[in-house]
Amino acid sequence: EYETKDTDILAAFRVTPQPGVPPEEAGAAVAAESSTGTWTTVWTDGLTSLDRYKGRCYHIEPVAGEENQYICYVAYPLDLFEEGSVTNMFTSIVGNVFGFKALRALRLEDLRIPTSYVKTFQGPPHGIQVERDKLNKYGRPLLGCTIKPKLGLSAKNYGRAVYECLRGGLDFT
Repeated sequence: EYETKDTDILAAFRVTPQPGVPPEEAGAAVAAESSTGTWTTVWTDGLTSLDRYKGRCYHIEPVAGEENQYICYVAYPLDLFEEGSVTNMFTSIVGNVFGFKALRALRLEDLRIPTSYVKTFQGPPHGIQVERDKLNKYGRPLLGCTIKPKLGLSAKNYGRAVYECLRGGLDFT
């Protein structure tokens, strides 16, 4: 049984395993796949000890009133993540695990980030008001996004999608 540390990033996932997959196996798979594991054995596994980097599913509880749904609690050591990088943290925790075949459904429900890691984030160089002043955009949300599908649209259809967004009040850069 793993005892969490104050320095661990703690995630709570709602997990619906595929039929025949026990919740313990599903929780362990989420912890592995979202940290150091992969869906297959690779020859490089034996070249280093990954123990200090691996996520650990330390607790599982059934979701009240929901059949075959569980909350799987996973602890991640800070050594797994690049300091000051929200992108690195989220890419690792939620980037690849959602397509995992052992699961019918998966949702990140909660995340606890320790203060020691939060302090590594420098934050933006200035606030929202400076961004609004630079863009001369006020009174509406600022949004950065990618038109989907991100590949395969003709220039005409891409332009049509952008036009509809602009017409709806969104700005694109």
